[in-house]
Amino acid sequence: MVFRFMRSAVISQPFCAEVSQVATPSPGPGEIRVKLEGCGICGSNVPPWEGRPWFRYPLEAGAPGHEGWGFVDALGCDVHEFALGERVAFLSDHAFAEYDLAPANQCLRLPHELDGKPFPAEPLGCAMNVFRRSSIRRGERVAIIGVGFLGAVLVRLAANAGARVTAYSRRPAAIRIAELFGASETVKLHRDSSLLACVDSVTGAPFDCVIEAVGKQETLDLATQLTRERGRLIIAGYHQDGWRRVDMQLWNWRGLDVINAHERDPKVYLEGMQAALDAVLSGALDPTPLYTHTFPLEELGMALETTRRRPAEMLKALVLT
Repeated sequence: MVFRFMRSAVISQPFCAEVSQVATPSPGPGEIRVKLEGCGICGSNVPPWEGRPWFRYPLEAGAPGHEGWGFVDALGCDVHEFALGERVAFLSDHAFAEYDLAPANQCLRLPHELDGKPFPAEPLGCAMNVFRRSSIRRGERVAIIGVGFLGAVLVRLAANAGARVTAYSRRPAAIRIAELFGASETVKLHRDSSLLACVDSVTGAPFDCVIEAVGKQETLDLATQLTRERGRLIIAGYHQDGWRRVDMQLWNWRGLDVINAHERDPKVYLEGMQAALDAVLSGALDPTPLYTHTFPLEELGMALETTRRRPAEMLKALVLT
């Protein structure tokens, strides 16, 4: 019997990633196998890289990669909606590898217009879903706190909708991206002072909608202060390191609509991915400037560490297989 093997990254312990030879998975009923071109690095990948008490090592081969795209390599016995060789983006959790499996109903066909271009559809779809949940309308004043990959895409989408966008970031390079993507105003936050110091005591809370896209206590506090009475506070940052404290008195007094914009339904994720694809094809969104760093699979550790340290120009790292 001949066994087929593939290269797959394995995070064996905190701050340690290595590429191993593992068995290539075979698609079951309803599944396709994808030969990966690449996978994006998500901010949520950083805690498994750093180590937390609730993670068990080694992680499964290819985990926690979930922003993959590539070519259909094999089909489950009852899959007829895709053909071998088609290019797809998909939902999975093991995409730091040469091959990965995904349910066929969680795959998105990529058109020839995108041939040769990276397309991490999952984070783009996440941004589209956050934007949809934010209900931003023309003429509204919108603040976006944090201009990483997610925040930058949201700046573009809000500007396209006719909103007046103010982007908040600590990094000069991110401020420049926000301006490029349509921010009307930018505010540079300083590391050595309280973020609340940037709130203008004269104007108070000026924004109809505030999107918190960082995932930290201090940015959640800032978002609360910036949201006007009967405004919308959108939580888009991934708060994955424990409890948060909220100013419930202020939330009550101002009558805020607080929306957790994280989705968990794969169908909704796929709808967001399709919306992102449509936006890119129409020219409404060009994420190319946001792909700032690329690494081969063998350098996954360096890709994760770069994402963790976030050097000046860093927005999104891609691991190419």
